[in-house]
Formats: sequence, C-alpha cells, structure tokens
Amino acid sequence: MTADEVFFREWQARAAGETRSLARARALAEVLGVLPAGVPVLVVVGSKGKGTAATYASACLAAAGLRVGTVTSPGLRGNRDRIRVNGQAVSEAEFASLAERLERAIGSLPPRTGGYLAPTGLFTLSGVVQARERGADALVLEAGMGGLGDEVSLFRPEVVAITPIFSEHVGVLGDTPAAIATEKAGVVDALTRHVVSAPQTPAVAEALERTVEARTRKKGLVEYVEIADVPQEHLPPGLVQRAAQVGCSAALRLLEGEGLALPDAERLEAVLSTVVLPGRLSWHRVPGADTEVLADCAINGTGVAMALVTARERWANIDHVVLCLPDHKDLDGAIAALGALPVTFVRLPYERLRFTRPLPSSWEVIEAAELTPDRLAGLGRHVVALGTVYFIGQILDLVDADTTRLFTAP
Repeated sequence: MTADEVFFREWQARAAGETRSLARARALAEVLGVLPAGVPVLVVVGSKGKGTAATYASACLAAAGLRVGTVTSPGLRGNRDRIRVNGQAVSEAEFASLAERLERAIGSLPPRTGGYLAPTGLFTLSGVVQARERGADALVLEAGMGGLGDEVSLFRPEVVAITPIFSEHVGVLGDTPAAIATEKAGVVDALTRHVVSAPQTPAVAEALERTVEARTRKKGLVEYVEIADVPQEHLPPGLVQRAAQVGCSAALRLLEGEGLALPDAERLEAVLSTVVLPGRLSWHRVPGADTEVLADCAINGTGVAMALVTARERWANIDHVVLCLPDHKDLDGAIAALGALPVTFVRLPYERLRFTRPLPSSWEVIEAAELTPDRLAGLGRHVVALGTVYFIGQILDLVDADTTRLFTAP
C-alpha cells in the first residue's frame, strides 16, 4: 500500500450519495490527539486564491520568528506538498510515517455506518500531527472546500482569512454566492478574534457579516483589506495579489491578538522576497528544450486575460495555449479572452470533472495522458498553460518544477 492510498481509501469506497463525516473525522482527531490544536490557528476559506493567502500568511508568521505548520489543498506535484513546516514540504519518509500513523488510528475507529473520511480532511489532520511533532508555534489551515462542512472547522480559529467568494461550487455549498459565503464563514466561532476578507460583492459581504455576527456574538468583526499591511512590492503580481494581501493582514492580526511582536521591515522583506508560487503566473523551462512555459491556475475569463497580458509583457508572441477547464469553470470567458490564439484543450481523467461543453472547432482536444514534455515543447518556444489546479499540477510535473519549498524562513 502506498502512503497516498491511506488518505483516499474511504473516499474511493464511498457508496452512492454518501457524504463526508465530520463526526468520524472528529473521532479520528481525538485518537490522534490533535484536539484542541494547542497553538493559535489561522484558517483560510474562499473561492479563489486560498493557497496564495495561506502561503503569505505562513511566510509573515515565519518572519516574526514563529515555526509555522501549513496545510494547503490540493498538492502541487504530489500530496506531500500539502503538508509543510516553515514553507518546506514534508519528506517522503515523513509522509510515509504520517500515513502509517493515520492507518493505525483509522483502524481503531468503529466501522463506518454512513459518511466517509474525506481525503482533504485526512491531510488536514496529518498536517496538524506533523506541526505538533515539529514544535510549531502556529497553524495555517486552508479549507479544502467550504468552511463549516470542512475538517478545518474542527480547529477553532483565532483568525479567519477570506479570499474572494463567487459562484464556485454552486449546487454543492449553496445555490448562490451569498449562500456559499454563509457556509464558508461558518468556520468562525466564539474564539475568533479577527476575520480578514478581500473586498466582496454586496450580497456576499452581507452574508459574511451576518454569519460572523451570529456565530461570534460580535459586531463589526469582518475587516475588508483595501490596502495591504505590507509594501506592495513584496507581493505577487496579477489577480493573486489581493489574496496575498489578505494572507499577510490575517497573519499580522494573529500576531497582534497573541501579543507577539510583528516582524521588523527588514526581516519581513527578506522572507517575502523568497516566496514562490508555482502555478500562479510562474515561469518554467521544459527540460532539454528551448520552450518556456507560463503556468497559471486561471479558471475564468479575467484570469485568462491577465495571464495573456503577463505573457505578452515578456514575449513578442504567444505560440500556443494549453487549456484545461471542466464544465463548471468559466469556459465562455476563456474562449472570449483567447480569441484566435492556437489552443490545445486537455481533458483530465477524473470522474468528478466533466468535459462535455462544445469547444471552438479550431482547438485541438487531447487527453491528459497524451501531454508529454516532448509534446509540450513541440507547441513552440512560448507556451501558456492555463486551467484548473489539478491540470497545472501536471504541467509543473512535466517541467520538473521545484515545489518543495514555498519560502525560506529566517
């Protein structure tokens, strides 16, 4: 059995209509001895940019001298990328050890009678185990999906960071963005001191504020980040900059709330200057070829347009675009933004993702397994890869990107 199998076993064996069980996850957390967390917790929720917010929050806390355990979702090139301490992914040996410990703990639970242990939740629990064993001073946990219904809700957060919320997961978390916001904001509780949010639409903002007040019994707790608490030159370009602002501001609120010293300007700059965001407007060379790839997890027309602007600032021309957008993403917006550019559309083999929408007749359509480094290099010297995070993870694998460290702690 591989380490990955332990995390996905119950999900893969789920019955039709069966849902994740937070009660079973809580029982497992008790067996693992991670409730309560024992250190301050910062939880990140939202529809887009959660990984960026979690990375920058972790980097800011590390700049203040804290050892930080971070859990993000999904992994970049592999699942051990989900679990980090001070920006460094766990080693293969550490990941295998976590899986063995998880296997024993799950084996001590009663047989499930309804509701499975979700993979994202098991990574969250394992990340907390790893952080505690490494003596972490704080935890940054990115919700896999949702808030109240996600396993991050098992860990009472002192601070909640909220990235932009829109109609992602309509019909799963709620029927409107406001309903989705209500579910995501449900992660707060009476322990929460600060809620730091990106600017939201009026309907989403009203839902956030109503939910936070109801669950915390505190008025005016939601703070919208309009101006970054750190210099803009230390933050990434493009649409992810707002998520980075939210992450940094949330980290500083956590430090203030715990009575800890904020990082001085020199140390903060030193750490933030080391942050890398693979798959967020990141540049890569195809091994053994002259092809350069701009990779970005753009899932709507605005994101696609921003990536194309970024590419044209560096290149005289774009030779080809490789795109992967399942049916529930903004395919129409992407088509409009791409215009007449040559496009290869890639379909992923996951059952949960549908690829049935009509595409422009000029586009080539291939399966994910057909995309190799040689094929990628054959598309030209300047290639833009866009789409869902699972696909961009494949691109990072093809170009052999280093995803083991997201920042360097002092």
